[in-house]
Amino acid sequence: MKLIIGLGNPGEKYQNNRHNAGAMLTEFLKMRPPISTDKERIIADTTGVYMNESGRVVKKLIDFYKILPQNLYLVYDDLDIPLGSYKIVQGRGPRLHNGVESVKNALGTENFWHVRIGVEGRDRGRDRVSGKDYVLQNFTEEEKRRLKEVIGKIEEDLRGRF
Repeated sequence: MKLIIGLGNPGEKYQNNRHNAGAMLTEFLKMRPPISTDKERIIADTTGVYMNESGRVVKKLIDFYKILPQNLYLVYDDLDIPLGSYKIVQGRGPRLHNGVESVKNALGTENFWHVRIGVEGRDRGRDRVSGKDYVLQNFTEEEKRRLKEVIGKIEEDLRGRF
């Protein structure tokens, strides 16, 4: 069994924030044909709690399903990666992400899969918005289009792994 867990903040206020890119991916996957195969069950969902509280929910899910952290795919926004790009790596996350830190601390390891969705789209010369404030802003229409494209690519990539 594998878990694909998307991080984000709950509620309408946050649903279109850049910080919710992970939750957006898992909500998209839930509307698509299941990723599960004859050999393996795949569950995609969100934590349903605020980003900084994600660790306790992910730990409960890991314990409930009796899976190893290596079978967790944690999906989240990443300011280290440009908008429209992504990385899937095991055991290595971003420089700073409170949701990922919460999960890492709760599990006692970082040895899980990191599905890092790039959200960095600031113009370094003009945009003086801090990263913390930037990720809590809503995606623009153009950014939503680019996010939709990358979510499709991530879905293909994940399907190819299982």
